[in-house]
Amino acid sequence: MNISRHKAVRLVLFVCALTALFLLGPGCNRESGESRDGEGAERSTGHSIHKNENLKVTFVELGSVRCIPCKRMQPIMKEIEEEYIGQVRVVFHDVWTREGRPYAKQYQVRLIPTQVFLDKEGREYFRHEGFFPKDELVKVLKQQGVE
Repeated sequence: MNISRHKAVRLVLFVCALTALFLLGPGCNRESGESRDGEGAERSTGHSIHKNENLKVTFVELGSVRCIPCKRMQPIMKEIEEEYIGQVRVVFHDVWTREGRPYAKQYQVRLIPTQVFLDKEGREYFRHEGFFPKDELVKVLKQQGVE
């Protein structure tokens, strides 16, 4: 079967969206919200908006440690966290866990991964759904003066 790369990506996003709707919807009956590999629902650098006046952006990644496109975002998040220390705070919420599920509702996640970018006042200025290549993500950071 020969399908284009674009169609394959759309299919993966669609499957992730359906899975997220199934797991996050009102009919969810999962007994435990823990991820299978033991990772927590949130990972953050520990940088606080209030502790660092140079902080320009909070990059919130909403996904799951078990979702393929979300897994592809993990190294990008780590690189952003390391390259823009003091300017960008990176936060990850695993929305397939009990602890992360409220963030899916708070940020009105329709599919995963979803990236939400907050300015230094905590206001959303950009949102992206699906895998987000690093070069495109950096362009969004630069909109808020990240260097």
